[in-house]
Amino acid sequence: MATEQRPFHLVVFGASGFTGQFVTEEVAREQVAPERSARLPWAVAGRSREKLQRVLERAALKLGRPTLSSEVGIIICDITNPASLDEMAKQATLVLNCVGPYRFYGEPIVKACIENGASCIDICGEPEFLELMYWKYHEKAAEKGVYIIGSSGFDSIPADLGIIYTRNKMNGTLTSVESFLTIHSGPEGLCIHDGTWKSAVYGFGSQSSLKKLRSASNLKPVPFVGPKLKKRWPVSYCRELNTYSIPFLGSDMSVVRRTQRYMHEVLEESPMDGSSFTMTFFGQGYSRGLSIDKNKPNIKICTQVKGPEAGYVATPIAMVQAALTLLNDVSDLPKAGGVFTPGAAFSRTKLIDRLNQRGIEFSVISSSEV
Repeated sequence: MATEQRPFHLVVFGASGFTGQFVTEEVAREQVAPERSARLPWAVAGRSREKLQRVLERAALKLGRPTLSSEVGIIICDITNPASLDEMAKQATLVLNCVGPYRFYGEPIVKACIENGASCIDICGEPEFLELMYWKYHEKAAEKGVYIIGSSGFDSIPADLGIIYTRNKMNGTLTSVESFLTIHSGPEGLCIHDGTWKSAVYGFGSQSSLKKLRSASNLKPVPFVGPKLKKRWPVSYCRELNTYSIPFLGSDMSVVRRTQRYMHEVLEESPMDGSSFTMTFFGQGYSRGLSIDKNKPNIKICTQVKGPEAGYVATPIAMVQAALTLLNDVSDLPKAGGVFTPGAAFSRTKLIDRLNQRGIEFSVISSSEV
């Protein structure tokens, strides 16, 4: 991906949003990483200059970098103003889109990026949107030579890359994988086990926090898919209720916006320190040279992906490292551009190595021939 013709390698769109603030901090950390040899020009983008400036000031204070605000560009644009999105995309090699719900706000960014030759990644967990973007824009993105990669946060990076890691570590041919997710939710000790990977949905916070959210947003409880959790935790909400609960909300955007505001308050009551996730993969397959047609699988392998709090610590790490992989591992990407899942885009890149260095750790637990 050529970067020299554009002023910014990375642009964080929606940087003043709740998730966008964490992504902004993560880019700022990466900008001064000891192993970084090249300059990383980047910018934040959104509707309000004042809010974007405050985000940079908070990041500067948190990271001990008083000059940060003067080192980062600010682009003013609005999702309702296509011309402003075009201007943003023209200045970026890669846009990190943090504005959701994506089924309402995601397509204009994808369209602007493709038309103006910028690549784009997001942290969407909405299958309908992801599939629609593929069918509408894959060929157009390929013609432009740009990459549109959805779900590049906790929703798919650990799952997709975990299976690729398992395949690469097996001394033979991997034919099947079962994966299991465990979420450890901070000091309250809530631990949720989910069977074969479904989604990045989990309960959080205290009962009082959940009651507050329900009361403030006038929402009915959203039942978790797992019956065990229903018995122990009768009311659970999704990690990003403003995204996952859209089917329950219909199209009442006033409810969505009200829910988003109170979601931020509830999350601030739920400490992220001490929270973590573990994904465990059980794979089986055949040793090299063994016929698949006439024999049973004779190799088993167990691998894990471990990381910090999934939603607002691991997700920014995954998104930023995916972005840097797109910038730096060009020869290992699919030859033509297009709309890809993380697994399809990054299967031959160094993304797993990058994540290992940033606290999302991949490891082999056991491997044996039967």
